[in-house]
Amino acid sequence: MLHKIWLSFFVIGFISALYQWLGLGDSAVFQRMITSTFDMASMSVELAIGLIGVLSLWLGIVALGEASGLVARLGNFMSPLFTRLMPEIPKGHPAIASMSLNLSANVLGLDNAATPLGLKAMKDLQTLNPIKDTASNAQILFLVLNTSSVTLFPITVLLYRAQLGAVDPASVFIPILIATSCSTLVGLLVTAWVQKLKLWDTVVLAYLGLAVALLLAIVGYFSTLGMEQLQSQSSFVSNFLLLSLIMLFLIVAHYKKVNVYDTFIEGAKQGFKVAIDIIPFLLAMLVAIGVFRASGALDMLLDAIRFIVEVFNGDTRFVDVLPTAFMKPLSGSGARAMMVDTMNTFGVDSFQGLLAATIQGSTETTFYVLAVYFGSVGIRHGRHALTCGLSADLAGIIAAISVAYWFYG
Repeated sequence: MLHKIWLSFFVIGFISALYQWLGLGDSAVFQRMITSTFDMASMSVELAIGLIGVLSLWLGIVALGEASGLVARLGNFMSPLFTRLMPEIPKGHPAIASMSLNLSANVLGLDNAATPLGLKAMKDLQTLNPIKDTASNAQILFLVLNTSSVTLFPITVLLYRAQLGAVDPASVFIPILIATSCSTLVGLLVTAWVQKLKLWDTVVLAYLGLAVALLLAIVGYFSTLGMEQLQSQSSFVSNFLLLSLIMLFLIVAHYKKVNVYDTFIEGAKQGFKVAIDIIPFLLAMLVAIGVFRASGALDMLLDAIRFIVEVFNGDTRFVDVLPTAFMKPLSGSGARAMMVDTMNTFGVDSFQGLLAATIQGSTETTFYVLAVYFGSVGIRHGRHALTCGLSADLAGIIAAISVAYWFYG
């Protein structure tokens, strides 16, 4: 599936470019496409190099957590849930703790910590994978949960709104949480359906019920805060928990007579290798996306959607925000640029501006995560990973649009 999607970016892009040239007289389209390929190729290396330090840091910290035994304890707590959702994972396997840490970081909006922890989890899952170049069911479910993970603190979106002069930058907090929750739920349901998992298990329902109750309690508390309080409280909670985790790993490891420095160094060494290994996969995906964008295919798709909506006398305001929605699964930086452009064009507190912010916080960058995570362990055949991931993205986008009409009219 992935190789067909990848090829289609080039084919559709080339056909679109031919139309731009022969039909619209735009001969510069080919130059834009070639320039985009070089820009994206450079970006793939820059992204990988930028990950080296972060990967090394967090893989070193995780190594301390493993040596201290705390990671194993976390795995024991989450084991009943993951062994039911991912039957091929033995009870107490290191992958369970790694996945738990990654998903926790995602919930807190800690992207810099979530990616290294996610790569560590994917590497642990790969040790159980019988076919090394093909994604296992467990790896696929983990990737879908990762790309659609509920983000409790969308700090970046709130800051962009504040910088652009929003009256109440935090007004999108609840809509984003609803949209991202829908994304996660649909991602889980679709993957469970494909993999024939039993979600009605008592243990699974208990964990999900606890998660929903905790989520509602947190929403209830943060919804009472103003913008400044929300930003300060969420930033404080995220960073305090993160630093506390590091200190806990260090102190407990030292207490158990672990050489904390040498252990950290050994874990950090893995970060460099992982960052270099993902470059070819990242390069392939970003170049294909760049060609598709530069060819004008995205603009043609939006025009077609707007025409269809107008035929049925529908409200076309949401179409103005679809560039952010379409770009979100493809490129995080591209989606942010689209969001800011929409806010500048229509106003940060306009319907379009509010919807763009909601969409930006509703899902992750599926193609990027797929390329990085699978690329880090050499997986070339993703099976149903992309389909399930995009299903979660679609649910998040539809939920964001629905919530925007509900909250903003």
